[in-house]
Amino acid sequence: MSFESSPELNALIAQARDGDADALGRLLESFRSYLRILADIEIGRRLQRKVDASDIVQEAFLDAHRQFPSFQGDVESQFAEWLRTILAGKLANTVRHYFGTQGRDVRLEREISRKMNHSSCLLSDWAVDSLSTPSNQILRGEQTMIVTDALAQLPEDYRQVLLLRHMEELPFAQIAHRMNRSVNSVEKLWLRGLTQLKRICLGGEEES
Repeated sequence: MSFESSPELNALIAQARDGDADALGRLLESFRSYLRILADIEIGRRLQRKVDASDIVQEAFLDAHRQFPSFQGDVESQFAEWLRTILAGKLANTVRHYFGTQGRDVRLEREISRKMNHSSCLLSDWAVDSLSTPSNQILRGEQTMIVTDALAQLPEDYRQVLLLRHMEELPFAQIAHRMNRSVNSVEKLWLRGLTQLKRICLGGEEES
């Protein structure tokens, strides 16, 4: 993810590297929605959403907690990249298990990691397009976190149509086929999802 790192998260990284377990916990938690969205995208591509992204993220967090002493970076962008690598390994294991494949597949891990890096860049660009205004100068990384936090709060159908449209860059006809809906209903769902996403990003309440 190429963005200017948040001073607050950089401070948490420094505290965690000094042995502050609470700082490490808060640091990991700040990336939960971000990793969940990336995992959700890959699960949709490979496993037709038959696996819970939240479970895989939690497994990645457990590994990250154990492996944190080996983390060599100092800033948020490096930490995000490190977490994506761990998540890619967990996703690769899940794919192998689902299809009954034996043994670690390094090529699959690298492919998933590459695609997640691309998705992360798309998320960052989408966040900038959605939130940047002359009076709203938020760091690129913070914008990405705001959008992923908002996406995680959306109903499943809203989140799915937005990810398929903006992350997979699929036409509405193909999204309708994937979601087993009409094109008209998908277009309306997308518009409602965008409206609710922006409301949450700008501090409004989620619709009931």
